[in-house]
Amino acid sequence: MRNEGLGSWPARRARKTPHRTALVHDGRAADYRTLHDRTTRLAHALRARGVRRGDRIAYLGPNHPAYLETLFAAGTLGAVFVPLNTRLAGPEIAYQLSDSGAKALLYGPSHAGLVAGLPGRSDVRTYVEVGAEYEELLATAADDPIDEPVAPDDTCIIMYTSGTTGRPKGAMLSHGNLTWNALNVLVDTDLIADERALVSAPLFHTAGLNMLTLPVLLKGGTCVLVESFDPATTLDLIEHHRITFMFGVPTMFDQVARQPRWPDADLSSLRILTCGGSPVPSPLIAAYQERGLTFLQGYGMTEASPGTLFLDAEHAIDKAGSAGVPHFFSDVRVVRPDLTPVDVGEPGEVVVRGPHVMTGYWGLPEETAASFADGWFRSGDAARVDEDGYVFIVDRLKDMIISGGENIYPAEIEDLLLAHPDIVECAVIGVPDDKWGEVPRAVVVPREGAHLDPDEVLASLSGRLAKYKLPKSVVLADELPRTASGKLLKSRVRKRYGTTS
Repeated sequence: MRNEGLGSWPARRARKTPHRTALVHDGRAADYRTLHDRTTRLAHALRARGVRRGDRIAYLGPNHPAYLETLFAAGTLGAVFVPLNTRLAGPEIAYQLSDSGAKALLYGPSHAGLVAGLPGRSDVRTYVEVGAEYEELLATAADDPIDEPVAPDDTCIIMYTSGTTGRPKGAMLSHGNLTWNALNVLVDTDLIADERALVSAPLFHTAGLNMLTLPVLLKGGTCVLVESFDPATTLDLIEHHRITFMFGVPTMFDQVARQPRWPDADLSSLRILTCGGSPVPSPLIAAYQERGLTFLQGYGMTEASPGTLFLDAEHAIDKAGSAGVPHFFSDVRVVRPDLTPVDVGEPGEVVVRGPHVMTGYWGLPEETAASFADGWFRSGDAARVDEDGYVFIVDRLKDMIISGGENIYPAEIEDLLLAHPDIVECAVIGVPDDKWGEVPRAVVVPREGAHLDPDEVLASLSGRLAKYKLPKSVVLADELPRTASGKLLKSRVRKRYGTTS
C-alpha cells in the first residue's frame, strides 16, 4: 500500500477489525468494512468527476458519516479536504471556497439553500448533496482498490482558523501532522479499542475532528455522531450508548451540568472527559468532581493539529487550572519577545514545535514566515510556567489589559466571576480611562431568573484581586458572541460593550 496518509486508514482498519462498529449516526451503525467500501466508492466517483491529486474537496454540513467518508476519500486520491464552518454566512463560505480553489463541494440538505445562492465565481465544478444523490453516486461507483501514492508530508486538510480578527487563514495540515497528533492523543489519553466516543462538537472544528474522532478511529473504537449539541440529549446519549469518551468546550460541559437531572443521570460509563477551547473555570471542575468525573484539560490551536499541552488525570487535581505539559511528541516553550525562556511565574508567549505543527497558511507565504520564529510557531497566547514545568495559559496577548503600567489578564478575573452563583457567562475587556489609560469592564450574562446587581458583583470580587485588577464597571448582557467552536469573540464584545459610557 503506497498510501501513507489518512486515506489508507479505512483499509488498514478493515483488514484488522472489519466487523467492529466504526460510526453510529441517527440510529444506524456502520462497521469498518462498510466505511472502507463507501470511502473507496466515493473516491472513484469523485475521480470520475475530474478530481485529481492536489485538488481541493470541500464539505459543508453538520456531523454525518459522509463528512468522514469525504475526508478519507480525499486522502485516498491524494486530494485536499476543506471542512467549512456550518455557521458561516454565504459570503464567508464563498470566500473560503474561492480562497482554497475547491473543485468539488459536498453539502448537507440543511445547507442546500445556502449553496444554491452562492455566487458563480468559485472554481467548484462538482456539487453533491448528501442524501439520495450521494447514495446513488456511491451505489453506481466502482469498488476496486485505489493505490494512489500519498506521503506523510502531503497536505491533507486546509482548516480555516476561526477568523476572530480579519479574514480567516487556511492552516495546511499534512497527513503526518494529523497522524502525529492522533498518536499524541493515544499516548497521553490511554485510549482503548472499546472506546465509544460522543462526537457532538462540530467536525469542522479542529478539536472535534482531531482530538476525538480521528484518534478513536485510528484505535478502532466507535464514534457516535450527533448533528448538533444539546445538553439534555447529551445525558440521554451517554446512557443509551454507554459513552466512554467525550470532548467539549467549557460552555458545553457547563450546560450539561445545569440540566435538572444532572445529579441522577447515569454517568458510570464515562472514562475520559477532555476539555479545551478556553480555560476551564474552577466551579465547573468542582461540579464534575462531585459526580466523580475528572476533566483532562488541554490547550491547542488549529495550526498545531491542534494538541499542544495536556493535563493528565494524575495531576488534574493538584495542577487544576493548568493546561499541563507538552504532549509526548510536542515541544513547547514560554518565551520573552527575544525568544529567551521566561523565569518561573513570569508571563511570556507560548511557542510550539513538533511533527504536528502545520506546514503553513494556504497561499500566504508572508504570514507563514511571520508566524514562525527559528522554527517555533508563535501562538500569540500568554502563559506562565510553574516550578514543575506546568504551563498556565493566562490569556491572548492581544486581550491583555494594560492599566497604569500594570498587566491585567482577563481570564483571571473571569474565573472568579464565574464562581458567582448568578453568572453563567462573562467576558472582561479593557475600556478607555483618562487616568489609567484603560481599565477592566466585566460583561456578564445572568442566570435565567436571576436579578444581578452590578454593585454586588463588584463587591463579590473585593479582597480577592489586587485593586488595580478589579473591574470598574459591570454590564449585563443576554448572551456573549462566540464562534461555532465555542470560543468567545472578544473582538465583538469590545466593539459592542467597549465604549466609555
